[in-house]
Amino acid sequence: MDIPEIPQREINRLGISAGGVFLTVEVLAYVVLGVMLAIAVLVGVAGAAVSLWGAIIAQGDADALVVAVDRLLFVLMVVEVMHTVRVSFRSGKLVCEPFLIVGLIASIRRVLVITLETSQARQPGKWNPDAQALLNSTMLELAVLGGLILVMVISIFMLRQSDRSRMEG
Repeated sequence: MDIPEIPQREINRLGISAGGVFLTVEVLAYVVLGVMLAIAVLVGVAGAAVSLWGAIIAQGDADALVVAVDRLLFVLMVVEVMHTVRVSFRSGKLVCEPFLIVGLIASIRRVLVITLETSQARQPGKWNPDAQALLNSTMLELAVLGGLILVMVISIFMLRQSDRSRMEG
């Protein structure tokens, strides 16, 4: 049985129609994602404000301040993702620098959380093998995070340098 040949003109028209449908779905997804991220930012800012007010009431309690900073850094991460979605929507291409910035903020946020957990777990005058194991694992995680932060900062620097040289050249 012979398969009928589809004219090239019909294939092109079908491709253009499919491209239009996919573009509409993509734009709709960006709009929905943007609205959801905006809601997350508003809720996050409200939570951070409450935490910061609690830290002020507690007269600068270190734990309350770390929680407030942690929430503010989370909001900053969401804003960076929102920025990435906006830039991707405008340019039609994915830019990697905002993702590196989000990773950098997330790594710094994790360092803050680790130091808070370690300071709360430490009991003066009591040293046991469990405390030593916690210290070892914490130091290892902080070393890995420090290396990760360094790699991301160097990557951001190199991306900016390549963009600068591309604009000049």
